[in-house]
Amino acid sequence: METEAYRPEDPACHAYKGLTMRNRSIFGPPGIAYVYLSYGTHKLLNVVCEAEGVGSAVLIRALRPVEGEVLMRRRRGRLENLCNGPGRLTQALGVDLSYDGQDLTSGELTIYEGDAPTGEIIATTRIGISRGTDLPWRYLIENEKDVSVPPKTIAERRWPVWR
Repeated sequence: METEAYRPEDPACHAYKGLTMRNRSIFGPPGIAYVYLSYGTHKLLNVVCEAEGVGSAVLIRALRPVEGEVLMRRRRGRLENLCNGPGRLTQALGVDLSYDGQDLTSGELTIYEGDAPTGEIIATTRIGISRGTDLPWRYLIENEKDVSVPPKTIAERRWPVWR
């Protein structure tokens, strides 16, 4: 799993300049999806994580498939690299813009607690953005192969909270 955090004071966050029709879901209650089109091509999945009215979310950048790989391969048209990047992940999961604003605690697309991954959580700088690149708000499991880009530097090490 690989994630990136975006907070309202962050110039790379879509909420930075305030509420618009395009970003209204990021200001919603925690646990809903904020899905948007990036560079006119990729749909990106974020999970809103602050109180309603606070524009903050976590981008789901990558995950390790544990089931449904046959369907993911069909959607992606390939055997490997199914979910190692935010655009690949949404394509493999079949996430499109219709998921924007949907509750991720129930419904067709849900996020729920599963088995804890093994390994140490590391923080590194975010990638794929032009502002706020110095913030170490990208999190992944050290040596995880299913990430978009391996980290160049490690800003912080954290033992998993589940230990």
